[in-house]
Amino acid sequence: MLPVAVDAMGGDHAPEAIVAGAALAVRDGIDVILVGDRDVLAPLLPRTHAPRVVHAGDVVDMGETAAGVRRKPDASVRRAMSLVQAGDACAALSFGNTGATFVAACLDLGVFEGVERPGIATVLPRSDGGRLVMLDAGANVDCRPEQLACFARLGAVYAEVLGVERPRIGLLSNGEEDSKGNMQVRATLPLLRSLPLEVVGHVEPHHAMAGACDVLVCDGFVGNILLKAAEGAVSTVVQLLTEEVSRRPSGRLGAWLLKGAFKRFRNRVQWDAQGGALLLGTRGLVVIGHGAAEAEAVRAGVALASRAAQDDLLGALAQGMQEISAEK
Repeated sequence: MLPVAVDAMGGDHAPEAIVAGAALAVRDGIDVILVGDRDVLAPLLPRTHAPRVVHAGDVVDMGETAAGVRRKPDASVRRAMSLVQAGDACAALSFGNTGATFVAACLDLGVFEGVERPGIATVLPRSDGGRLVMLDAGANVDCRPEQLACFARLGAVYAEVLGVERPRIGLLSNGEEDSKGNMQVRATLPLLRSLPLEVVGHVEPHHAMAGACDVLVCDGFVGNILLKAAEGAVSTVVQLLTEEVSRRPSGRLGAWLLKGAFKRFRNRVQWDAQGGALLLGTRGLVVIGHGAAEAEAVRAGVALASRAAQDDLLGALAQGMQEISAEK
């Protein structure tokens, strides 16, 4: 199994949290290469379970533009991509600037034929016990209908890798009727229905979370807002429940008895328990993590990248896109 290349310099808590999380992943048995300034990283490495280090002499700042990324071939995020491109790593993981990671992946890895712009796919828990693949989650804030149709194809293949047979595709909208949605959404629906996919039509957010579809398609602007709204709702629910169960001694006893359930609930819905989201459409595995990631989120992100490689997600995407194109 090839190692996971981790951009050690990207993220709000880099490099300390990135190094600590990578060391936890190594302890779990996953090979990791940290990419960044060797002089900065060396003092942070633990004595045991230390990841390997590949030096990168530059860093992409959080506010960096696409042009800036192009001018920095020695930046840590681009070096991580280069390791994947050269076959020295199975996946690249960055908790830094999402736009910079997107540009670096496109520059250094390229995209599959038929993919104009890759999309970020995140997996959300549904109330019926299933899982919902949603994309785009933030890579492309302005999308043409043709790009949304491509996201549907990518999402369908990803859902199949996750074990869903004949995934149902839904288009995020403000109502189920074909007349609902903005101009972009109304123009996209006929394109989706022309694909050899199981398209259920327009789907509202609460119906998607209840199991109305397996893949939810939207542009990155709407998808990112939906994700952040969900994060805020989860944090509010956890805080309110904690306050309520702490009001009386009997409540505190109940909280102690429900401690395991609370932990399992958090692991199912909190972003940091997932570690990151996959960028689908590039000719190499890329995981984009949350900028606020601490060590445990980094550990989870490395595990996500490793599982995707073990499941040969890249091969499945390449084959799936070819099959869908051939059936059109």
